[in-house]
Amino acid sequence: MTTKPVKVLVCQMAVPTIIAMVTTALYNVVDAAFIGRLSTEGTAGIGISFAYMTFIQALGFFFGHGSGNYISRALGAKNVSSAAVVATVGFVTPFIVGLLAAAVCLPNLSALSRLLGAPEAVVPYANDYLRYIVGATPFMMSALTLNNQLRLQGNARFGMVGIVSGAVLNIALDPLLIFGCGMGVSGASLATAISQLFAWGLLLYGTFRPESVHLSLRSFKPSLKVYYEIFRGGLPSLFRQVFNCAAAVSLNYCAARYAAPGQEASAVAAFAVVTRIMMFAFSVVLGFCQGFQPVCGFNYGARKYDRVRESWLFASCVGTGFLLVISAVGILFAPQIVAIFRAEDPALIAIGAVTLRWQCAAFPLVGLFTATGMLFQNIRMTFPATLLSICRNGLFFLPAILLLPLWLGLGGVQMAQAVADALTFVLAVPYAIWINRKLQRGMK
Repeated sequence: MTTKPVKVLVCQMAVPTIIAMVTTALYNVVDAAFIGRLSTEGTAGIGISFAYMTFIQALGFFFGHGSGNYISRALGAKNVSSAAVVATVGFVTPFIVGLLAAAVCLPNLSALSRLLGAPEAVVPYANDYLRYIVGATPFMMSALTLNNQLRLQGNARFGMVGIVSGAVLNIALDPLLIFGCGMGVSGASLATAISQLFAWGLLLYGTFRPESVHLSLRSFKPSLKVYYEIFRGGLPSLFRQVFNCAAAVSLNYCAARYAAPGQEASAVAAFAVVTRIMMFAFSVVLGFCQGFQPVCGFNYGARKYDRVRESWLFASCVGTGFLLVISAVGILFAPQIVAIFRAEDPALIAIGAVTLRWQCAAFPLVGLFTATGMLFQNIRMTFPATLLSICRNGLFFLPAILLLPLWLGLGGVQMAQAVADALTFVLAVPYAIWINRKLQRGMK
């Protein structure tokens, strides 16, 4: 990790992570495509449920990145015993939190759906999709933690195996349960729950492999010091995902509110489709940037700042180049891409195509601030890491989606993400220049 050529190393670390991220995003796309064959309301229902999924991701990534970032630094400094303690506490805690969340939400699914922004006609479909997802919350939350722990200790390949196996199982179960068993939207939810439980088991097995930091009850030693380390390393991820949840809920409410009468479900469904399309494309960049994180963490722990800088610049350039290509395709073929999910609904296609083009217009800017935020997170510069992580779907997006529609109606909702991305990029550039100079000077 500290001697191999940086670009080769980042690519080796990134490939398994990209495969895991893309496959995970793919089953969300497949869910939407299959449900789109049933009804617009069903598609809107899984869009509503996305906000709860971001809640799961918020805590899973918080504990995973918080403990994983510490683990990578501890291993770089040859401190294996403390890495094992943080890994175990980081895994057990989100499982317990997930149990509590499931106990609260399962008896109150309709209230949860309305809270997440479901129009009344969509509530039954949102309930159907949420039911099994909520039940699987502890496994989904802790599986995200395990995947990030394995990745950040340099064992991204097995983390990929666990995530990809679960996603492939999900894709296989979708048509069987949705159509073969006649379960409809509930079938997609059950497929996700089963696949996540399977992935959880595989990832847990991966922690007992010789090259991994081992989890054990003897290492479960929760303390303020341990949680402080997790908090410092995971805070940017927590804020980012919390704002992602708030953004998803706001998007649901605004889509329904500013849609033409009778098109509320179509509008919510259109944004659900575009969200999944953009997540699928962004998963490649996110996977590549996550591939550079263990390289960054190990070399920062070893005080090899020139390698930290090289890995960050490489991740930024590759991510930006990829997004330029993807954005061009999205702008040119927006109606055709959206129609894949629900060709029978012209209103959904019309709303979705405009939204997709707006988001693609600013999408290439995401590469720089994503890599820069992850760099700050890995080197424990908590404030800039947190600030950059909450801008895209928080500090800039929430005001945009609440204010722009007041003047532009549904058009304001459609352009809100692009405006937020542009503003986040403007904020990130001075930080990128500053950290580049510090790394060149050996962090003096």
